[in-house]
Amino acid sequence: MGKEIDKVDVACKVEVPKHIAVILDGNRRYAKRLALQPWKGHKVGAENLERLLDWCRELGVKELTLYAFSMQNFNRPKEEFDFLMKIFNNEFDKLLKEKKIHEDKVKIKFIGRIENFPAELYEKMKKIMEMTKDYGDYIVNFAMAYGGREEIVDATKKIARKVVSGEMDVNDIDQESFGEALYMNDAPELIIRTSGEKRTSNFLPWQSTYSEWFFVKEMWPEFTKSDLIAVFEEFNKRNRRFGK
Repeated sequence: MGKEIDKVDVACKVEVPKHIAVILDGNRRYAKRLALQPWKGHKVGAENLERLLDWCRELGVKELTLYAFSMQNFNRPKEEFDFLMKIFNNEFDKLLKEKKIHEDKVKIKFIGRIENFPAELYEKMKKIMEMTKDYGDYIVNFAMAYGGREEIVDATKKIARKVVSGEMDVNDIDQESFGEALYMNDAPELIIRTSGEKRTSNFLPWQSTYSEWFFVKEMWPEFTKSDLIAVFEEFNKRNRRFGK
């Protein structure tokens, strides 16, 4: 279970990065450890994600990018996939009704090949993005049906179409124009992966060039506010030289 320390206020006395990303890993292993059906951990993980959104707002994080569902996750067993779609539908229904989104002016974006999701879920994603498109005090990016290689392929196709149509000259292709063709051009300062796995798993290969990576042992459902602050403390100790 999550650490008891999360039941009390945890202070943060370090500089907080403005943009962080999280690979939400370990839901199934967490459930298995508790002798539950493996995918039941996704429900507990979704509850912890709601807490993470509050922690980030409280601590001063301005942008949060979440690896919630990869392209490869479409290959999960049908019962697990259906369970996940039910969770997403329920969580997005909450977002559509959440007053705090409007009070805090939170922009919500979904990055990935989201058209691959069932129509009902896809329509909710589009509705949430439309509803929050003019906000910007906080930004939450849900990487859904996401893959980093797929993102680069899609960006390449987007630029190629512009070149073929004459809208863009091939000599205009540079890092800036390529970045603008991606699902998301913002670069997180740090990326956290929970569960002890030490892989990047096709997550933000372009944007993470100079991100600081943190691999923590806690499964996602047991990750706490104190764990987040501990990462920030370690982040403050790192010397980010950017190749200099």
